[in-house]
Amino acid sequence: MRRAVWALGEQASRLFDQNSKIVQLGRSARVEEAVDVFSNMTQKNTVTYNSMISVYAKNGRIRDARELFDGMPHRNLVSWNTMIAGYLHNDRTEEAYRLFERMRKRNRHTWTLVITCFVRSGQLERARELFDLVPDKQDVVLWNAMIAGYAKKGKFDEARLLFNEMPVKNLVSWNSMLAGYTKNWDMRSALQFFDEMVDRDIVSWNLMLDGIVQLGDMDSAWDFFRRIPDPNVVSWVTILCGLMQNGRVLEARKLFDEMPSRNTVSWNAMIAGYINNCQMDEAMSLFLEMPERDSVSWTTVINGYVRIGNLDKARNLLEEMPFKKIAAQTAMIRGYVESQRMDEASQLFHQIETRDVVCWNSMIAGYAQVGRMDEALDLFNQMSKKDAVTWNTMIAGYAQARQMDNAFAIFREMKEKNIVSWNSLIKGFLQNNLYLDALKSFMCMCKMAIKPDHSTFACGLSACAHLAAAQMGKQLHQLVIKSGYLGDGFVCNSLITLYSKCGHMMFAQLVFESMDNPDIISWNSLITGYAWNGHGNEAVALFERMLLEGVTPDEVTFIGVLSACSHGGLIDQGTKYFRKMTEVFAIKPLAEHYSCMVDLFSRAGKIDEAFEIASDTKTKENAGLWGALLGACRKHQNLRLAKLAAERLSDLESDKTSNYVLTSNINAEVGKWDEAEKARISIMGSGAGKEAGCSWIELGNQVHIFVSNDQALPKPQEIYMTLNLLAAKTFVTCML
Repeated sequence: MRRAVWALGEQASRLFDQNSKIVQLGRSARVEEAVDVFSNMTQKNTVTYNSMISVYAKNGRIRDARELFDGMPHRNLVSWNTMIAGYLHNDRTEEAYRLFERMRKRNRHTWTLVITCFVRSGQLERARELFDLVPDKQDVVLWNAMIAGYAKKGKFDEARLLFNEMPVKNLVSWNSMLAGYTKNWDMRSALQFFDEMVDRDIVSWNLMLDGIVQLGDMDSAWDFFRRIPDPNVVSWVTILCGLMQNGRVLEARKLFDEMPSRNTVSWNAMIAGYINNCQMDEAMSLFLEMPERDSVSWTTVINGYVRIGNLDKARNLLEEMPFKKIAAQTAMIRGYVESQRMDEASQLFHQIETRDVVCWNSMIAGYAQVGRMDEALDLFNQMSKKDAVTWNTMIAGYAQARQMDNAFAIFREMKEKNIVSWNSLIKGFLQNNLYLDALKSFMCMCKMAIKPDHSTFACGLSACAHLAAAQMGKQLHQLVIKSGYLGDGFVCNSLITLYSKCGHMMFAQLVFESMDNPDIISWNSLITGYAWNGHGNEAVALFERMLLEGVTPDEVTFIGVLSACSHGGLIDQGTKYFRKMTEVFAIKPLAEHYSCMVDLFSRAGKIDEAFEIASDTKTKENAGLWGALLGACRKHQNLRLAKLAAERLSDLESDKTSNYVLTSNINAEVGKWDEAEKARISIMGSGAGKEAGCSWIELGNQVHIFVSNDQALPKPQEIYMTLNLLAAKTFVTCML
């Protein structure tokens, strides 16, 4: 009998040790070793299965956890709760809820798990429905979870009502309400509630201190800090971080030196503060003085050297780090990525045994930024757990690489699309001049009840501007007003550009005047708009107003105002502004500035002066400069300079039909028919003009596209017959 009892005791002890080992291996993310222990066990109990389910779930292998759960010979209440907790750990709320509904018996922990999950995911209505169904509401944890959820969302009335209904309140209840006020920066209500508190602990005081610090009122924070009866290290670190965030480095260091006791967190806070204030030497000096360093200490200084571009120093520190942590390695990878040293980033990436989603995303983003989309896709396909950032990075990467078919394919494959996903797609179409596709995506997004943000509106309005779709742009403008984004600078600038390109300068001016703080882009957009539409005097007046208001112009500003002077024939003012640009504002002229000056003199008939500017320009030759000169030569029938300008244009834009046509017309107008014919023949010989012409028209809230020789159009024969008839009538009218 004794032997049997002894054997059973030994067996139970061995089973306990094996179960403990599974748990320990799971905490160290050594899942495969835990699986080996589990598989080799001759005897397993319910605790064994529950431990293994927890290991799978906490390491992201939720499918394996569910298979093990379904295959259990016996389940207890802990088994169900463990599986539900696993789903919640992996953000699988709905699957957790479905399992919850199947349970015949639930305890307080079960209800708390699911309610807390709904609260954390922001689904307060569902959480409240479950809360009302709880048979025994004596558990203060449930009440605290609901109060914290309401308070976090800023629903203080609901939180306070629930708080008042609580049968029993503890300090956590009071602090949950207080945290809601402080985290939402409602410090007046927080102070009133703090004064009402029956009891307070150091958490209460620290919540108030943190709220005041976040407001940036460091003098009040200092006063409050001195009132704390017995400040702990969190109190000291909170005020320390506040001083650093507000650039009061010397005061922070003095406080740090006065601290009665310092933990690693306080040292790390001080080092991070030095780094954020661009004092890397001081940060490193403090790092070397630390009595004990943790992974945060190493990661902070490594990231600091990455930020200042000293990647070699950062890599040396990483190699010295006694325990490699994924955060430090990822910081190093990001440094390589930002410097486009992708081979070194890849080498480090493949040395990491256990990578998190941030590490994967950093590498994918790096490959996308340098256009190596095949390698980005290879990593993307290897990822077992992708988040929204992963998918959005691929969409943006393909868009940047001008592979919109692939970007759209990735977008369609996404199961859950967020606003960033839609914005990445719409912006991609915009970047690749696919303006109609951008607008279609915008409208599709609205039909799916996804609310556009400022970036979406800016892209949609930009697409309308490129298409000159004024009516559709006005509809978007109304939607902007209803959505509350009229005060956003990006949206307003897009509206100014839209109305300018559509010739509605009065609306563009109204949008500009409605802005509280127009930036340089706003001024440039309106000045350029007036220039586009031939309102030279208005553009010049706006430029002078801009200078009076103390706004410093940039290169784009002068392109706009010089263009306005050119179109308005304002030679003296154009010359004055060109000189002012270089002498007063020290802006080096670009090719576009010289083009404006050439155009200015050309339009005034001063062809020789224009040719002299074009020939003497110190910038690289651009087609716009010589194109303006060639157009002026035609107007003033200067065949000698036209020939020279045409030769320069031929070198720069050998495939552009309009240059050959313009040269041919100049020769024809002065009776040089042989030369005119040669220019026409050159069009075919150079391969110019092979790209089909394209135009569009807005009709009935819809944009219609027309491409030359498009036989897919409805009734093509009638269309081309009408075009030929119009061309014939135009010819007859000209002859008469």
